[in-house]
Amino acid sequence: MGIAPYNATVSYSSFSVWIPDSDAVWVSAQIIQDYKPGHKELLLQLCDRNEVRYPVSSSSDLPPLGNPDILEGENDLTALSFLHEPAVLHNLRVRFLDYSSIYTYCGIVLVAINPYEQLPIYGEEVIDAYSGQDMNDMEPHIFSVAENAYRTMGREERNQSIIISGESGSGKTVSAKFTMRFFAVVGGSAQQTSVEEKVLASNPIMESIGNAKTTRNDNSSRFGKYIEIGFGRKGDIIRANMRTYLLEKSRVVFQASAERNYHIFYQLCASRDLPEMRGLKLDAPEHFRYTNQGGEMQIPGTDDMSDLELTRNSLTVLGVQPVQQMELFRILSAVLHLGNVNIEASGRSSDRSYADDRSLAIFSKLLGVEGSQMAHWLCHRRLTVGGEKLVKPMNGQQAVEARDALAKHIYGQLFTWTVHRLNSALRSQRGETRSFIGVLDIYGFETFECNSFEQFCINYANEKLQQQFNRHVFHLEQEEYVREELPWSRIEFSDNQECINLIEGQMGMFDLLDEECRMPKGSDENWARKLYDQHLSSKPHPHFRKPRLSNSAFIVLHFADTVQYECEGFLDKNRDTVFEELINILKASQSELVSELFQQHGNMATVANGSVRSGKRATREHKLTVGFQFRQSLQMLMDTLNSTTPHYVRCIKPNDLKEPFIFDPKRTVQQLRACGVLETIRISAAGYPSRWTYEEFFSRYRVLLRGRQSPDNARGSCTHILPELIPDPDQYCFGKTKVFFRSGQVAFLERLRAEKLRVAAVIIQSHVRGWLCRIRYTRIQWAVVTLQRYSRGMLARRLARTLRYTKAALVIQKTYRMVSVRQLFLMIRQATITIQAFTRGALTRRRHRELLAERAVLLLQARVRGWMERRSYRRVRTTVVFMQCCVRRKAARKQLLKLKTEARSVEKYRQLNKGMEVKLMQLQIRADQQVIKSFHLNHIIILYVLWFSVDITLTYSGAKKNAVSQAVAAFQTELDEERRKYQGLLREFTRLEQRYDNLKEMPFLNEALKRTYCLVCCAPSDIRVDVACSLPPGLPAKVLFLCVRHADVSGDQARAQSLCAAAVTAMKTALKKYTKDVEMSALWLKNAWLLHDLLLKHSHKQVHCVYTFVCSPSLGHTYTASQVMMMMMIFSPLLYLQLALLPFSSLSVQALLESETIPGLSAGKLAVSRKRSGSDPRPMGGDAPTMASVLRELGALHAALTHQAVPQTLLEQAFHQLINMMCACALNSVLLRKDLCCWSRGLQIGYNVSLLEEWIRNRNLQAGGAVAPMEPLIQAAKLLQVGKKSDGDARAIVETCTALSSQQIVKILTLYTPHSDLDEKVSVNFIRTIQVLSIIIIKNNQEMFPVSF
Repeated sequence: MGIAPYNATVSYSSFSVWIPDSDAVWVSAQIIQDYKPGHKELLLQLCDRNEVRYPVSSSSDLPPLGNPDILEGENDLTALSFLHEPAVLHNLRVRFLDYSSIYTYCGIVLVAINPYEQLPIYGEEVIDAYSGQDMNDMEPHIFSVAENAYRTMGREERNQSIIISGESGSGKTVSAKFTMRFFAVVGGSAQQTSVEEKVLASNPIMESIGNAKTTRNDNSSRFGKYIEIGFGRKGDIIRANMRTYLLEKSRVVFQASAERNYHIFYQLCASRDLPEMRGLKLDAPEHFRYTNQGGEMQIPGTDDMSDLELTRNSLTVLGVQPVQQMELFRILSAVLHLGNVNIEASGRSSDRSYADDRSLAIFSKLLGVEGSQMAHWLCHRRLTVGGEKLVKPMNGQQAVEARDALAKHIYGQLFTWTVHRLNSALRSQRGETRSFIGVLDIYGFETFECNSFEQFCINYANEKLQQQFNRHVFHLEQEEYVREELPWSRIEFSDNQECINLIEGQMGMFDLLDEECRMPKGSDENWARKLYDQHLSSKPHPHFRKPRLSNSAFIVLHFADTVQYECEGFLDKNRDTVFEELINILKASQSELVSELFQQHGNMATVANGSVRSGKRATREHKLTVGFQFRQSLQMLMDTLNSTTPHYVRCIKPNDLKEPFIFDPKRTVQQLRACGVLETIRISAAGYPSRWTYEEFFSRYRVLLRGRQSPDNARGSCTHILPELIPDPDQYCFGKTKVFFRSGQVAFLERLRAEKLRVAAVIIQSHVRGWLCRIRYTRIQWAVVTLQRYSRGMLARRLARTLRYTKAALVIQKTYRMVSVRQLFLMIRQATITIQAFTRGALTRRRHRELLAERAVLLLQARVRGWMERRSYRRVRTTVVFMQCCVRRKAARKQLLKLKTEARSVEKYRQLNKGMEVKLMQLQIRADQQVIKSFHLNHIIILYVLWFSVDITLTYSGAKKNAVSQAVAAFQTELDEERRKYQGLLREFTRLEQRYDNLKEMPFLNEALKRTYCLVCCAPSDIRVDVACSLPPGLPAKVLFLCVRHADVSGDQARAQSLCAAAVTAMKTALKKYTKDVEMSALWLKNAWLLHDLLLKHSHKQVHCVYTFVCSPSLGHTYTASQVMMMMMIFSPLLYLQLALLPFSSLSVQALLESETIPGLSAGKLAVSRKRSGSDPRPMGGDAPTMASVLRELGALHAALTHQAVPQTLLEQAFHQLINMMCACALNSVLLRKDLCCWSRGLQIGYNVSLLEEWIRNRNLQAGGAVAPMEPLIQAAKLLQVGKKSDGDARAIVETCTALSSQQIVKILTLYTPHSDLDEKVSVNFIRTIQVLSIIIIKNNQEMFPVSF
């Protein structure tokens, strides 16, 4: 912890300081009484308004000063003016709780706090946003560290390492997983089962066999691993290799309370009901001794059965066959059954034991070994005495230890075999590895209530890594000073070499442990006594101590903390032995995998995690102990790390409750001290921690300069003014491109700047207030004169109004009297007229009634007389008719008698039948002629018959007869028209049949189609661009369609399919060859769409009605083109996507954000952003893309698509996707880059987007929705320009920025940094008013809109 230096020239009143606190570790307070030398205490005011007195014996006891508000929430801890523990803790707390940012830089170290919550900041769109970006321009992220390593590897051609450390539960495994995912995406290949997929598939396997639940973490890695990912010359992944360190094998046989064994055992138990798993004889994990000791059978939120399925799929991807997978599961199941083997003591003194039960039989059957031999050698051991071999029985405790040792050894061998198998699968034959990036996921510093051998090795490894880290940080600081040509002295830093020598040096702790392991009767107590004698009595070591109340423990003063280790179990864990007789039984196993595991045991004695105890003591000395092997592997790791460029990630566990976004300062400080973050800050603070470029310094502190200063001479101005501002020349130093400051000097300059601005503000306020007072006096004087003028005017108007009212009263009286008399006269006249009118009306009505009565009488008389006349007429007519009927009836009777007489005569009958035979013959001839006529005349005859019938029926209805005649005429006309159509179809059919026969007789047609086939399938990749663009639009698609149709007519379905497949492949090859050519992409987009359209229009359901000139009616269709359309449905969107991903699209994003289109408005790089030491600056030079160049490229694309006659809808879709991708990438950059979040940059972005929108509207592309994707970017630009202080501003922002999510708004406000003195940073309270539960931060730039063809 650094204490702020005291400056006698500065008044410390109202300064903020940090004082220790038992709960929050550090709390903020404000100095309310200035400190002077000699004062024994400081009067402070806490945040809750309580006053405290802080004792100060000397200036060195002053509390640490707080940083200015402008540095609150800084994304790089080394950019803080005061570098000390409370400032680091506060900055991490603010970023984690207020900004929801889990990543923070600390120089070259990335500090990652585990949020215990799934955050949407690891998708492919985020990888795209960080890929190819400078580490200094982006927000802290694990992808930023991975991208920096990837770019450094490609630029310097040197191997890289990413060292991820932290205690259990801090998120190391997840960070390593996302790092490898980043490399798999940016270094991916197009192979079906590539190395990238295998690298990602190795994670579930290693988690299942190497991870377990602990009290601190539900998915804790119980081993360390170093993964080397090899890259080729093109930056693609070639191979991968994994090295593991110190597997915790003791967990196989023992778990503490609330912990679990390795995940794979519970996954197998959960899947025991599967058909293939029934032969393993598994049960619930509660019934196995090796899985029920911790009492935790299930992890909330996990499904062991689905996890096993994922593990099996990953093994399949890595080439492990299902048969071998079942062998693997049999061995793991056998370990569980071995734990249930019941060993009972026998004999008088319980010096013997025996094992014979069902579990042992299942164990032997699963491993394919003899059960009786296994039962015998589990309870006996072989000794060699005087050249003779003796078999000695073991007691019950020794047999249990032998059983557990065998279980641990089997699991360790299986783990090693799995790692070797993974490494074999991760090797590729694609090419030679150019360089690699190593990802080290290793356990952090551990300290528990009871620390044993595992914690000792883990902390030893962290001592080595911390030493390498300190030296690398010091080396980077030294390089920075040399590069800037600074006069510097050596920086002292704490070197933990003495502690390392205590552990690994000559006669160190490991040497004494190995020596005791070689002793016949070595014990933990003897080893502890040797430690006391060597490091306390004979030569006391400063890092070694002995506990007061224990003789079987020791204390080591590590760099991070003081740890007490219990000696019990050290020797057994270091030996890690198993009897040779048991190994020989396993070597003779019938299982190939079991035999393979233990046949290799002898060859792997120098690298295995354990050793084999045989009966010969002479060979025991040559076996390698676990500690010696760990030292060897750790030294190899350190050699690898020293030969690479390291990048550091320190994972922090914010709380022990595993609750999301809860910050425990005690646990955080403990981890910060342990992981070396504070040591990095201490090294930085020992030199010049704050560094600014001259341009940044001039832009920020130009208010402290006197006179007019030019930005072109920023270095000269800084060199001239700094000696006046900071009298002590040791507090700053001038470099070639930067000015360096000691700790606290930036805060001092901020204080001077604030004071200068305050004085200037007071002067401005005085002038403004005087001006306001003068304005107020002038207004009051004008108001008095105005009031007097208006008062006098009001009195004059009141007198005039009185005179007018008097005159008006006289006029009103006169008028009223006249109106009253006139109304009386009019009323009397109206009454007289009304009486006369009513009287005359009554007389007239009376006369009218008399006339009506007279007329009614005359009408009745006429009606009666007419009725009487008509009745007399009817009676006469009836009498006449009756008389006529009687006369006619009499005449008819006479005629009837006459006819009856004639009928009886034969002669008359002959006369009547004369000529009937001739008539019958004529009728027969006419009937035969009617039959010979055409069929269509029958309809006419029927109509005539119907008409004749209707004519007879409707003899007396002339109107109906005309209607029937018209219907017959219409039907006759329609019948004639159908006859003509039928004759025309017959002639057309005859003509087409003849034409088809002529085409079949042309032998040269097949040769021409073959040449066309070769042209379409082979020419696209070889044809020149100018030749291709000169072709008529859609010609290749039409030619290809004719070829497909010809193959379809010929009945050659295979040829049609191969033709289409070859054509699509040729198009892909052409597009791959001309990836950056806009015209070729437009050409093949047009042809792909046209071919798909032709196939769709002339499919099997429609082609028989159209294009009959190609197909023979008798041939039919053998190929429906459905597969061709499916290929085109897949290929056409790929073409469309290639247009959206043309090379200029990335440049367009840069132009949208960085092009300064508005003249005179400087939106340069943010003044307060500083480069970290050792980071590579952005390369200067080259033409930066501008909006004019982007619009020219878009115009070229539009012209190419228009030249190819691409339909308007397809054109609109292409530009819709292109604009969406550009705006989404631009918005992602705004959300991730702090230098873009300022007022002037927002103004530039808004103007650039308006230029793009104007271009789209000028070309009528807005109908396809190309303007809609711009709305989020437009609102983000507006958000950077609006006010951000009051609650009204917050409501306006929420109501206006509807296209942005709440978290996106909060993210932009968090990154917002003032660009000028007139602006200020957004307060945390303002951000809290806008925050909501939404957690969507990154806009998906991979969103693809539907393409309709």
